[in-house]
Amino acid sequence: MLIRLLETITKPRLSSRFLVLAFAAAMMAGCATAPDSNDPEAVAEYQEINDPAEPTMRAIFAFNQALDTAILKPVSNAYRQTAPEKVRTGVHNFLNHLRTPVIFFNDVLQGEFENAITTLVRFLINTTAGLFGLNDTASDLGIEFKNEDFGQTLAVWNMPEGPYLMLPVFGPSNPRDAIGRVVDFFIDPLNIWARNNNEDWTIPTRTAVDAVDFRALHYDAIEDLEKSSLDFYATIRSLYRQRRTDEINNGKVDPSTAVPSIGQFFDDNQEKSANDEISQNR
Repeated sequence: MLIRLLETITKPRLSSRFLVLAFAAAMMAGCATAPDSNDPEAVAEYQEINDPAEPTMRAIFAFNQALDTAILKPVSNAYRQTAPEKVRTGVHNFLNHLRTPVIFFNDVLQGEFENAITTLVRFLINTTAGLFGLNDTASDLGIEFKNEDFGQTLAVWNMPEGPYLMLPVFGPSNPRDAIGRVVDFFIDPLNIWARNNNEDWTIPTRTAVDAVDFRALHYDAIEDLEKSSLDFYATIRSLYRQRRTDEINNGKVDPSTAVPSIGQFFDDNQEKSANDEISQNR
């Protein structure tokens, strides 16, 4: 979807230049005002937030929320209400299974060869005993799923993350992760197959299913987070960065300085929802 958009706007050179200039103008118009240099605390906070285009990013965030309210939220809610839990679990497992080649590629690029072997073993087990990934048999055997992407690879290569970004449709990011997303798209074997065989419908279909799966899986957690946040945008920004730091470090952080990540928030709320459901059924 993103690649199609990029291809469309970059074919006519004049149109491409116009769009780049328009985007740059919008970013400049929406830049957050830098604090007075004589106020060191304000300057330090501004640099720590690292969100120079915050007004524009908040506008994009509002657009994403409107899109979620109008489409993704009702669709994911209907999905979780109508599809049996075993079906939803199978879909989630299959989507993770499709990412295995990309994860393996990034394991190797990061020099995590032990993780690469684990990823390969998971793929072989879940492809065979797991019925092409519908069942996560490898996790049942104690071989846990571990996600990797090229954004994490760039971080391991010491590329700075850059300022915070809120991408239309795709959500929170930064320049490093945005580049990583594009690279992962091009190296994904399924996407390569789709482009070479004129089966382009598989790419947006997979993206849509992945979005519905994530929204349905974390439906209650997202609702609770939005209701409890004084500034939902700032909360998402903070949790996204914490989550990415945790993923880049493979969970190896100093316990004395560690803070709950967005993944932990979702996992805790998912466990709470499951326990509540069990209690109600007793």
